[in-house]
Amino acid sequence: MEHSLFLLMLLTVVLISDQPDRGLSEEIKSAHSLDLLIKDYTFKSYSNHYFRTAELQTVKLPGNLSDIRVDIARYRCGSLRRYGARLREVRIGVGVTVQPCVERVLVVRQVLGFNWSSLFYSNYDLSGYQIVSPVLGLLAYNAGKDPFQLGLHAGENPITINFSSVSRVKQKPGIVPLCASFGRNREPTITGAAESNLCKVTGHGHFGLVTEQPPVQMTRRASRWKVAVGSSIGAALGAFLLSLLMVALLVKAKKKSRRVEMERRAYEEEALQVSMVGHVRAPTAAGTRTMPIIEHGYSAPYR
Repeated sequence: MEHSLFLLMLLTVVLISDQPDRGLSEEIKSAHSLDLLIKDYTFKSYSNHYFRTAELQTVKLPGNLSDIRVDIARYRCGSLRRYGARLREVRIGVGVTVQPCVERVLVVRQVLGFNWSSLFYSNYDLSGYQIVSPVLGLLAYNAGKDPFQLGLHAGENPITINFSSVSRVKQKPGIVPLCASFGRNREPTITGAAESNLCKVTGHGHFGLVTEQPPVQMTRRASRWKVAVGSSIGAALGAFLLSLLMVALLVKAKKKSRRVEMERRAYEEEALQVSMVGHVRAPTAAGTRTMPIIEHGYSAPYR
């Protein structure tokens, strides 16, 4: 009995430990707190595994953060500057500087997904713009015992981010997505057009694609104009159909009246013979008459 109870308690502990922490999403209040949470899981994964230099590794996140993808790679500060780096969509050009230049640098690439991007970045001051891609973060930390954040600054060769594989944006004639950088002051910085969904940035941060959005007043005017045009077309079409119906009813009534008149004339002509007298139609009687019959027993008087 005691052995069975111990196994049951052990199984319960294992199941609870495997469940994702549902309270984590409720504790996340801002994009910065989300970065700190991802940082904690990143360094837990980093401390529990052996990493080779420049080898890309995926960080396992709990179930309630499954919409977020995180990859990390470790570099030496000098090697990163001489050779640059590549983390999937992110290309760090040669000449990048790390401040401060520690011995080993842990570069973190994160794709927040559309759900988390909408949750934390749609409330930025996007006057006239709308986010059309997941937000991608590029951060760097000291890979030593004190994992503080480092600064990445591009040299002559910029840092490029290709959103083609993570974005749902389709190139449309006349509409070119723009590159946006999201800072902590809730005011994005539009850095320029993203030709082929490619953005060029000058350092670390969070980035995404946006498109211009027409003003609300213009949208309402356009909607009202469409409603007015649609109503006018509908009214004209209704009047045209109603006129066709009226014409059809009049034609039907006229045909019915003509048929009744023809039937009346045919009946009269059948009941009374009609013949032409000159240019006039006149009724005529039959050519034979009933001859008088002398009654029996009648005789003429003698004279």
